[in-house]
Amino acid sequence: MSGTSEGPTPAADLDRSAVTDSHHTTYHRVFATAPLGMAVVAPEGYVVSANGALGELLGADPDALAGRVAADLVDLSSDARSWHAYREVLRGRQARLRCTRRLKRPEGHSVWVQVTVAPLTGGEPGVLMSVADISSRRELQAQLRHLQMHDPVTRLPNRTLFFERLTAALEAESYEQSGTGRIGLCYLDLDGFKAVNDTLGHRVGDRLLAAVAERLNRVADEAGYARAATPLVARLGGDEFALLVEDSTGTEQLADLAESALKALQEPFDLAGQRLSLTASIGVVERHAAGTTATGLMQAADTTLYWAKADGKGRWTLFDPERNAHRMTRQALSSTLRPAIERGEFVLDYQPLVAMEDGRLNGVEALIRWHHPQFGTLTPNRFIGLAEEDGSIVQLGRWALATACRQARRWQLDRPGEPPIFVSVNVAVRQVWDSDLVADVAEVLAETGLAPHLLQLELTESAVMGSAGRPLQALQALSDMGVRIAIDDFGTGYSNLAYLSRLPVSTLKLDGSFVRGFQYEGDKKAVAPNPADEVIVEAMIQLAHRLGLTVTAECVETSAQATRLRRIGCDTGQGWLYSRPVSPDRISELLGEQAYAVGNP
Repeated sequence: MSGTSEGPTPAADLDRSAVTDSHHTTYHRVFATAPLGMAVVAPEGYVVSANGALGELLGADPDALAGRVAADLVDLSSDARSWHAYREVLRGRQARLRCTRRLKRPEGHSVWVQVTVAPLTGGEPGVLMSVADISSRRELQAQLRHLQMHDPVTRLPNRTLFFERLTAALEAESYEQSGTGRIGLCYLDLDGFKAVNDTLGHRVGDRLLAAVAERLNRVADEAGYARAATPLVARLGGDEFALLVEDSTGTEQLADLAESALKALQEPFDLAGQRLSLTASIGVVERHAAGTTATGLMQAADTTLYWAKADGKGRWTLFDPERNAHRMTRQALSSTLRPAIERGEFVLDYQPLVAMEDGRLNGVEALIRWHHPQFGTLTPNRFIGLAEEDGSIVQLGRWALATACRQARRWQLDRPGEPPIFVSVNVAVRQVWDSDLVADVAEVLAETGLAPHLLQLELTESAVMGSAGRPLQALQALSDMGVRIAIDDFGTGYSNLAYLSRLPVSTLKLDGSFVRGFQYEGDKKAVAPNPADEVIVEAMIQLAHRLGLTVTAECVETSAQATRLRRIGCDTGQGWLYSRPVSPDRISELLGEQAYAVGNP
């Protein structure tokens, strides 16, 4: 019986062992000869064995790969997500990893591979890493994408690719870290292209489009020589093209690009015996990328292209927010006035009022601007009339008065040792009728602590002359309070000089039309001088001085004008010779420069 228990191994066990050995032999043969690159990787992350296909793919002897760190062979640590997932698979916490990598072969060229890492079957420790060459598939995908994203006629990027690039350029991360943070667009349309198609056929039309694309590409290349990036040229459809400038440096760059494009297209085209000449119209838009959308930019470009066509074709036109605002209905602007005041869309710029005698900045005029979210910065001529019509001028006027007085007081406190400057604020006649202007002014002066003589209120000549009753009483009360009263645009209205002597006015502001007639010394291009203007201005200054009034001349643009005005006794000058309307911070800088100059003769 004991012989029976220690007898030979049963046949079933022998068969099972043979099958297992055969299975391992087959597995190793398949592993070694498979066309797919594979490696067995130990739990510690080094290669146990690699097959010939992997060695061939990596340009190395497969036996030499044993013991190497598997992740290094296929660059798995180059991004955090793949590296984490790979380690999770090695530890048995994740079932599989699949990712794409670009590997550089020893001879220099690169291959795209798809890496798959999965646990070994049968519960054996370690993982199987397979590496498939997908370069051909990637190349085919790239070719298909190129066909999908490019126009077959001109070989330019098409509308889809253009909007993809535009959208990417307007994403915050693309401009916040580097670059100018601006974007520019030239939107081009060929003038009369339909006639070419209709008379000469679509084949000639397509050749013409291809020739136009070639010239625009040349323009873009030349524009890109001196800059970091070349503008993107795209065909948006039909005879419409776009030149997209990322990180633009300003409108001048876009204007130069549009000018170059027009010049390039002016030369006649020779198309298989057909000699054609054409022109183009271009809408130019340039702005901050922040807050701009692709739709908004294209709408602005389309509007501006329309202007270029309407202005006579064969030209480029720059987007003008003010001109664009004119396209809105009066109701559309008017309906947003009151909410805009509450939303804080209005700001004040300040233009210096300079003493003619010594050039000192004695005061500033507050000039209101509307930063409209859709139509850009609007000047008063676009909205003051509407505000007067619907009564919102009262609310807007109160805001302007309070803001200007607060700012004037801040300048005074910032410069305790210097003479304070006054601020001049425009007042519409409806503010006098529809509100208690005297009470408003008194309240603002009390709140801000600004002395009354440092506030000047400007009313137009037409609003003041002939005033009676409430307006005249209000002006008298304000004058009695110590507030200065100025008549704006003097010389263009009623000019009732007898009545002027009875008004509580302290300053006359001469209309700029008189100053423009003064001769421009040394400027041959200037308009012919009008000697009568100087005679009239001198007479008005003498009259004003006889009445105890000071005179401010508006629109002083040249030193020659300033010299003549000073010679005939003008007290104050205002205009671009001294400064354009600027921000409060810039006025602070000018005051600081002035104080320094006085202290350091």
